[in-house]
Amino acid sequence: MPYQADFTLTTAAIPDMDIPTPLYSRHGTTIYWLGITDETAFRCNTYLIVDGDQALLVDPGNRSFFDQVKTRVSQIMLPEHVSGLIVCHQDPDVAASMVDWLELNPEMPVYSSPRTHVLLPHYGNPDYNAYDIVANPEFTLPSGSHLRFIEAPFLHFPGAFVTYHSESGFLFSGDIWAALDTDWSLAVSSFGVHKEKMDLFHLDYMASNLATRGFIKSLSGFEIQAILPQHGSIIGTSHVDDAIEYLKELRCGTDLIYPEIP
Repeated sequence: MPYQADFTLTTAAIPDMDIPTPLYSRHGTTIYWLGITDETAFRCNTYLIVDGDQALLVDPGNRSFFDQVKTRVSQIMLPEHVSGLIVCHQDPDVAASMVDWLELNPEMPVYSSPRTHVLLPHYGNPDYNAYDIVANPEFTLPSGSHLRFIEAPFLHFPGAFVTYHSESGFLFSGDIWAALDTDWSLAVSSFGVHKEKMDLFHLDYMASNLATRGFIKSLSGFEIQAILPQHGSIIGTSHVDDAIEYLKELRCGTDLIYPEIP
């Protein structure tokens, strides 16, 4: 599949839920959307980055959907060949299945922040290979492209982070730009409509406008082609600027709880 610069042109509809969905394939790298098929507003997205001998699951998901995600992976490669897990924070919908993946490959690193690594052992496996994204914010893939881990404090967890893939320009954003949506499609077609779905999540979960503006500042210099959140729809190229502006203007969390405090 050739690189698509704007997902609204090709993937706004519901994908085939029985197979992995390739989002990008170029220069030795393929990136897949793996689903899940749960018909709830909190639908979770798991992604797979395949580059040479590296196969990294982004936000592997909860344990109840481990078999489904494993089946999707098996349509691409042997599941035990998954070589790493990128875990943007410790919540169970993001991270709980790490223990199942570690049973398949106990040597694989888990890429996360120090604050997240404090909590991940509570899922039952304290002896995993912990990669510190703060101490090592860049990881080079076999193709020569790299992953850049960018901290996103208090969005919504103190140790949250996002992952930028240099070759595709994809930003795996975790809960940032997440949306709650029962009328779901893989990619956003109308940002005005989608904004209301993001509000349902962001107003309650994100800390403050100071946190969102600080995070946007940290993205300066990155050429973002698409935003791939853990909940809701992918934000394609034509809506990236709208998404950036959304966070700049967002009032959420403590802004709403204590409006009388400047």
